[in-house]
Amino acid sequence: MPERSPLSALPACFDPLRARPLRALAALRLSCATSVTTSPGRQRSAVRRCADQLRFTLIAEASDVGVSARKTSPFERPALSPWLQRPHAYEADVWSHVDRAVRSVQHMTELIAWARRHGRILVFGMPEDGFPLVMTPLSGDSVVQRCVNLARDAQQEAETISARLTSAHAALRETGRYGGGLVPFGYRKAPHPSGSGWCLAPDPDTAPLVRSIVSDVESGRSLLAIARDLNEQGVPVPRDRHAQLQGRSMGGRRHGRDFDRFRWTSGTLSKVLRSPTLMGHRTHGGQTVRDELGAPVLIGRPLLSDAEFDALQVTLRARSNGTHRPRRRTTALLIGVAHCQGCGGRMYFAARKGYAYGDYLCRATARGEVCPAPAGMRSDWLERYTLDRYHQATGKDGRAVREGLLRDGVRVTAAKGRRGGGPERNHGPDTARLTFTIGEPSDSRWDH
Repeated sequence: MPERSPLSALPACFDPLRARPLRALAALRLSCATSVTTSPGRQRSAVRRCADQLRFTLIAEASDVGVSARKTSPFERPALSPWLQRPHAYEADVWSHVDRAVRSVQHMTELIAWARRHGRILVFGMPEDGFPLVMTPLSGDSVVQRCVNLARDAQQEAETISARLTSAHAALRETGRYGGGLVPFGYRKAPHPSGSGWCLAPDPDTAPLVRSIVSDVESGRSLLAIARDLNEQGVPVPRDRHAQLQGRSMGGRRHGRDFDRFRWTSGTLSKVLRSPTLMGHRTHGGQTVRDELGAPVLIGRPLLSDAEFDALQVTLRARSNGTHRPRRRTTALLIGVAHCQGCGGRMYFAARKGYAYGDYLCRATARGEVCPAPAGMRSDWLERYTLDRYHQATGKDGRAVREGLLRDGVRVTAAKGRRGGGPERNHGPDTARLTFTIGEPSDSRWDH
């Protein structure tokens, strides 16, 4: 039987000898990654091989690391979604395999409908076949059915893995064994006394620090002041300490920014101090796991006695003054769009009691940082300025929503204002300290 060429999957209208090669987007996805994970590199190599076979030109990469295909469709992924909103920028999407694209029949159906609606090509690497699976707008039912069947196989595999992990972790919770995941601050992984599996033991580097922090709280120091001291001393946050213990580099990506290491905030510190793990308890969903008699399941030696932990909670509750409320999803128009020029961080909306408008403010302190020039501006002024510039730049009419602004790459940066001034300060924003930009997501990794 003659070897099949990948180009045979392309209809005549996609002539491989055309003057301009078709533009393709490389799409990568991984549920989680560590320093020893080579999957992104393998995916990238497989995508490039598919593009070479089909004589496509890769123009950019959408890489979603730490994103589950079971829980998020391609249209909900941070890196890929903006590109799917711009199908005119390329002709094909290329994945290393079907399970990198979707693990759901429903999501595959949505992806196929999107491709046909916009006349785009879907390419899935099939290393077991030696050539990619290509679905074009003109592909017949057999190709569509194969895509759906492969998505069904990926979905069933994901469901089986999930059920197995759920059962295994439930058993570990009941026996007080460490089953993986983020190690609580103040602890490190250690062999279980039974000789089977792992438990947690006090970390000689951070366990004494926990008691020092508790002492500071009891003496009246604020969590914000303690967090600032921890940052100045270079103490790693729980996530970075966990990475250290695993031999991985600290830091990572958050809110579209790369960090060499993360910083303590009052919120991070509060989460550590309120966790029952300080008493050596096994927790699930933030709550103590209990045995059949109602006693706590222990996973390690306690850092605080029950009495010490209870006294700490009384102190923390007294400070909250009953103001703690469940976090609500924001409806502010410019979250993720407005940034502070002083630190480059996002500006967040703060309501003004008794007013129809609020303010967008730099919140560097909430991230455990010190902004050299924190910016702030009335919300109605900043929103009106942004929308005027947006409509002028795009020619679009009608109401704009935050998702649309983010999708179009809108960014407005505000510099710190000056004190003083006359009555004209109340007439509108000082546009001299505002910068508006709009653009498309890009990735230079594929540039030649």
